[in-house]
Amino acid sequence: MNFPKLSDARRLEMLQPAQHPVRMVLDTDTYNEIDDQFAVVHAMLSPEELNVEAIYAAPFHNNRSTSAKDGMEKSYDEIVKLLDFLGFSVDNFVFRGSRAFFSDGDTPEESKAAEDMIQRAMSNTDGPLYVVAVGALTNVASAILIEPEMINRIVVVWLGGNPLYWSHTREFNLAQDIQAARLVLDSGVPFVQLPTRGVVSHLLTTVSEMERYVQGQGEIGDYLVEIFKAYQQDHYGWSKVIWDISATAYLVNSSWVPTEIVHSPILTDSVTWSFDNSRHLMRVATGVNRDAIFRDLFEKLKNAS
Repeated sequence: MNFPKLSDARRLEMLQPAQHPVRMVLDTDTYNEIDDQFAVVHAMLSPEELNVEAIYAAPFHNNRSTSAKDGMEKSYDEIVKLLDFLGFSVDNFVFRGSRAFFSDGDTPEESKAAEDMIQRAMSNTDGPLYVVAVGALTNVASAILIEPEMINRIVVVWLGGNPLYWSHTREFNLAQDIQAARLVLDSGVPFVQLPTRGVVSHLLTTVSEMERYVQGQGEIGDYLVEIFKAYQQDHYGWSKVIWDISATAYLVNSSWVPTEIVHSPILTDSVTWSFDNSRHLMRVATGVNRDAIFRDLFEKLKNAS
């Protein structure tokens, strides 16, 4: 597949910290576990920084779904539930995504989500559309395959993969659809990676903190605490990573998620990173300010209740 070529200068321009309010869409496998719910809430409660134009249900397949399609449908239903708690309409705002992962690297999995993403990207006139992806990259890769010119109009911010120094990158979001991840990395689209292990994995919280700052903050606060507690029965000495708020936090305040410019890695068939310094540039996160990110979430929940 031949993709449009961006100059390094143009790509670096697009990878500069976002100017608020950011035009964004959120692509999420919301029912996969419990962290996507926090990202949806954080995005919707940050209107001064984030102009969320649409939310897309991404496919997933694990012990909470019977297939990629079932995971996408459950994620769609979960998005609707969250928006109902928050008092937002879902009409022309929430879209079903791909019903399967990539079968090869050349055939898109068409969906309403991919159609909407393309339409919003190609109608963009005021800076890039930020595509915030916190699941498998199936919807994003499909949209790029259908309309390659959109890589000139979007910045992809993706929670997925392990750090570039890790011995492997068999991480859930990446491993769910390796071909989609490879296509997005190879396409040259302006790209920000938020690695999991050793970076986003610092976004830990506990039942005690959830009860103190989230419980009682409206129906949505109570629901977040409910699913947090239900995730594990034994809470003694237990903490949980809320991975996906790293992606919304990066756009709310980029200083909370420091990044550096690197050459885009090559995703090998062994699901490891390989390197070629002639490849295009991207950003990769090197850390997170755990306290600032959770403080922002807690304050916005309190102000909204």
